Amino acid sequence: MRPRRPDLTSATWRKSSYSNSDGGDCVEVSDGFPGVVPVRDSKRPDGPALVFDATAWSAFVSDVR
Repeated sequence: MRPRRPDLTSATWRKSSYSNSDGGDCVEVSDGFPGVVPVRDSKRPDGPALVFDATAWSAFVSDVR
C-alpha cells in the first residue's frame, strides 16, 4: 500500500544552497513531512510536486554528491 500524499498547501519550500542568486532553474524541497520529501520546479511553484520516499531521496542526494 502506498502512503497517502501529504497536503502541501502550507509547505515551506527551500532551494539548494548551490542555487545562483538570480533564482535560476532550480528544484525546491520541503521539510517536515515524515517519511517523504516533496520536490517541485522553482519555475512553476503552482505546478505539481513530486513526493519521494525519504530513503530514496537520501540515496539520490548521496549519489549526486
